Amino acid sequence: MTKRLYYDNSYLTAFESAVVASSDDRRVLFLDQSAFYPSSGGQPNDLGTLNGVAVTDVIDQEDRVAHVLAEPLADTRVQGQIDWTRRFDHMQQHSGQHLLSAVLEELFGAKTLSFHLGSETSTLDLSVPSFEPQQIRNAERRANELIWENRPLQVTYEDAAGAEGLRKASERTGTLRIVNIADYDRSACGGTHVRATGEIGTLLIRKLDKIRGTVRMEFLAGNRAISRARTDFDLLLRAAQLFSSTLEEVPNLVATQLERLTDAEKARRKLATELAQLQGKELHSQTEAGVDGLRRRLERYAKGPIEDDTRTRAQSFAAGGKAVFLAVSEEPATVLLACSTDAEQHAGNLLKPLLQQAGGRGGGSAQLAQGSVPVKDALAGIIASLGF
Repeated sequence: MTKRLYYDNSYLTAFESAVVASSDDRRVLFLDQSAFYPSSGGQPNDLGTLNGVAVTDVIDQEDRVAHVLAEPLADTRVQGQIDWTRRFDHMQQHSGQHLLSAVLEELFGAKTLSFHLGSETSTLDLSVPSFEPQQIRNAERRANELIWENRPLQVTYEDAAGAEGLRKASERTGTLRIVNIADYDRSACGGTHVRATGEIGTLLIRKLDKIRGTVRMEFLAGNRAISRARTDFDLLLRAAQLFSSTLEEVPNLVATQLERLTDAEKARRKLATELAQLQGKELHSQTEAGVDGLRRRLERYAKGPIEDDTRTRAQSFAAGGKAVFLAVSEEPATVLLACSTDAEQHAGNLLKPLLQQAGGRGGGSAQLAQGSVPVKDALAGIIASLGF
């Protein structure tokens, strides 16, 4: 059994311990006591060293803790050193989660279904279908007010049968480790936490995602919140500099530019369509009819999908009468076929079986068909079969 030193002192960063068991290759050690927190309850494991060898993972194995090392260690006693920057960051996030979960339940009855502490952000899955923007602002404000009050966080051990006032009932039996935020929250938890809410620093709610009738809330606490706020400010400042505006003017300027861009794109597409139609008519007039009386046009492209302009040009070419237009692209291997109404050919019926024979798929109407094949080598056979 491993005595878990972090249970009673989350601030302990150095300790000494005896090795009581190991893997055959001595890259996994089991200690009589350890300050290393193993991944559990949504909180990632600690990192650090044992006798100078990096600890790459810490795994909870019921009554003992496995320390995975970067290289074998034969020593029977070890000096452990915790990566304090990582530990304190996790303490801020986890304590911030307890506080935020309690606030959301107090204000809106939103219960926390799960918690995940990631390398950059943390998330809560909550038992509500949605939140209004003002509710988020209220929750964030309330959480930070409790941080400013610097309420103590204390760890107590209580018998599960008699533990009352828990925010979420525990299914465990025996002794519970309970993390208390003074006069506000009581939660059964085995994680590492700060001494008082003031050490959480600040709390920032970032975004919401709706997931199957629940809400996933992304949040940041402590230095993460400050770093993210600085990054957001720098990005907004850069945008303001590009617009030669104030920060407050950026949203409206972006909206105006987006509207102009949308209008410009519509105008461009209209002109491109008109140009493609004119090109199709010009190509039809410049193409001589074959012995069967049909005018045929083949266009090849090395890369890229067959664009709308090509499709419009093909239809315009076919609209000239007695005409067939074929476009092929090698990467991805795609084919487009357009036939005039008087060509006595059905584009879909012609192209679909050829695509299927080549292991591809596609089809279409009498006047326009399109599809793809797995490899470009199949294109040559399709081109030849269509008489080009």
